Amino acid sequence: MSTTTSHTSESEEQPEGAGHTAGGTATGAARLIQNEATTEIPVHLLFRDEPEAVAVPVRPAVVARRLGTGEQPRLRRPAPARGRTAPRPDPELVERPARVLPGLAGVLAGAVGLAGGLATAWWAGVLPPLTPGALRLPPYSGAGPGPAQWAAFAGSVALGVLGFGGLTRGRTGQARLLGLFGRYRGTVRRTGLLWVNPLLCPRTVDVRLRHWRSEVMPAADAGGVALRVVVLVVWRVRDTARAVLGVDDHESYLRECVEAALARVPVEMPAGSRGGVAAAGEELTRLVAADTAPVGLEVYSVQPVRVEYAPEVAAAMDRRRIAALDARERAGMLNSVVDSVEDTVTRLTMRGLVELDDYERKVLVRDLTVAFCSGRGERG
Repeated sequence: MSTTTSHTSESEEQPEGAGHTAGGTATGAARLIQNEATTEIPVHLLFRDEPEAVAVPVRPAVVARRLGTGEQPRLRRPAPARGRTAPRPDPELVERPARVLPGLAGVLAGAVGLAGGLATAWWAGVLPPLTPGALRLPPYSGAGPGPAQWAAFAGSVALGVLGFGGLTRGRTGQARLLGLFGRYRGTVRRTGLLWVNPLLCPRTVDVRLRHWRSEVMPAADAGGVALRVVVLVVWRVRDTARAVLGVDDHESYLRECVEAALARVPVEMPAGSRGGVAAAGEELTRLVAADTAPVGLEVYSVQPVRVEYAPEVAAAMDRRRIAALDARERAGMLNSVVDSVEDTVTRLTMRGLVELDDYERKVLVRDLTVAFCSGRGERG
């Protein structure tokens, strides 16, 4: 213990001596602590700077002000959602009238071709000869038809085939889309007997006002409850070129547009809100009409005709609806009973038939309430 105490005293006195001596030796200034394990520890080892780990400054994600400037940070706001682009078909694909002739022109051309074929056959000797002088043609020589006869016969047959082969009948409510070698040549909307180039390939399109009752489609109300909806769509083909050539199947395209609109528009149950069903129909009509207009379809109305809950939520929603109706009926009955009791007590006291203190008034109100509730329950 004596040795440790002496060393400690030396170590405590040494720095003081070193501090008072301005020009002391380096050895005296270096001796700081001395004990039985370590006689002296240099001062530069006690205050040696250890190599610090490199710290990577982490900037906060959101700060109140910019460092050192006091400027408010500029928060990056999410970019607004871009509007949904409507489909743009080929601008050159627009319905235009096709070039057709009246049916009388085709009949005349076919008759002329038939007459020419008969005359050429007689001229070539295929038919028996007529009386001399009936036709001013070279007499039949019996050597067979020559090049002139073959050319006249071919022209007559071609004229007859074109005349009679191009005859067609235009019907009300139908249009014929004409194409030649894959190129659109026009649409025929005329009715009656017409002559159309037989080389053109016609496609019949129904342009009448049509209605389509959809199958059961999924939908949802404003609260996200699953519904099943049947809609009635009134529409017609306005541009036959875009409707037939712009999309693969314009009827399937209309059906898919209705499904997409139902996914975006909430539909209310008819029992809950008649105005909600009407508003949903107007919104559905607007969306479907906007989606189908670029492909030549004109939609007049999209109205829900049947709205019901999906099977997985139908039982729960029916219980909720019955509970709401029951609570509403009870609230109405209670209001009616309270009004009746109040009116009875007021009349009794105002006419001076009875004089009641607070306790008697409470008893009378209780008895009247029980009586009125029992009577309404029996009538219900």
